[in-house]
Amino acid sequence: MNKYARSIELLNKAVGMEISTVLQYIYFFERCQDRGYELLAKFFRNTAIQEMQHIDKLSERILFLEGDIDMTPAFAVKQIHDVPEMLRLSQQLEATTIDDYNAWAKECGANADAVSHRLFEDLVKREEDHEDDFRTELDNVKTYDKHYMALQAIGHIKDLAAQKPEDDDDE
Repeated sequence: MNKYARSIELLNKAVGMEISTVLQYIYFFERCQDRGYELLAKFFRNTAIQEMQHIDKLSERILFLEGDIDMTPAFAVKQIHDVPEMLRLSQQLEATTIDDYNAWAKECGANADAVSHRLFEDLVKREEDHEDDFRTELDNVKTYDKHYMALQAIGHIKDLAAQKPEDDDDE
């Protein structure tokens, strides 16, 4: 039996959580983009990409420990259309991940797996940054209410207006 079996199990749990989180944020990206909230859409997209990078780091560690990567999502995507609800869920996902990664870092350390311990600690810092970003955006929505969402839509129309017209070769 692999002496790192428990670390591999925890790393795979993290992969599943990260995959689900990526899918959730891509869903939010698409919803926001469809409504013309370009800045929020880009924010969700960029956060999803950062979460994909976490999957890469976790997967590399699993393979180094001679385990196999389980790419099974941990939870199903929630179809939320309301922006404040999107931000609340996102903040909660990050908070849960922080709690889990802190616990798993300790467990890996207790099992003499210092590298997995450090990986989880490093990921906690990144997840804390995400949680803070979502908290800030949620506070902005609460503080500025409909004005904040209007600014998102205005940003979209500004981007559209700044685009050059496409050449029409058919004329």
